[in-house]
Amino acid sequence: MRLIGVTGGVGAGKSEILQYLKKHYKCEVYMADQVAHKVQEPGQPCYEKIVEIMGKDVLKPDGTIDRTIMAARIFGERELLLKINALIHPAVQEYLLERVKEARENPQIELFFIEAALLIESGYKKIVDEMWYIHTDEEVRRKRLECSRGYSPQKITQIMDKQLSEEAFRLASDFVIDNSGEPEESFRQIDERLKSYTRRTVQ
Repeated sequence: MRLIGVTGGVGAGKSEILQYLKKHYKCEVYMADQVAHKVQEPGQPCYEKIVEIMGKDVLKPDGTIDRTIMAARIFGERELLLKINALIHPAVQEYLLERVKEARENPQIELFFIEAALLIESGYKKIVDEMWYIHTDEEVRRKRLECSRGYSPQKITQIMDKQLSEEAFRLASDFVIDNSGEPEESFRQIDERLKSYTRRTVQ
């Protein structure tokens, strides 16, 4: 089984790529953001520690963590952000490595994908067999974010400025998918890359 990290800037079209992989390959796909939400649920590794740091006013009436409140509290408080990240990132990585271990024991799974915008910054380069970078021209990304999420040009610029540069993404990656054009062209690039790793695709 080959373990592959998938990363890229906001608006690059990562979700569409992952959906294609799920549909056409015998693989497992995990999105780090979704796992981060899971490890914050009651009974999970980060729950009690987050409540201890942030107080019970961060909880919803049903006892779950209100991520909107938590995000608002963290915004602009770098020290608090670092504390929370120091809890969540290792828990996410541990959860994913457990899933990888299970997948390696399943002969039906040939590929395992982990997706996150911050894979490189979080040190996953040392864990995965290879890192994929989904590149999309900035103009295309901006149009996607304006249409799909209703973001203002100012908000898009603010988000992009916080992410890695194009050069940094490319330097840390083993394979670059150009996702600026039609989806079929991106899918062709993926199929070409994976043909040496797998003999089976899901039709």
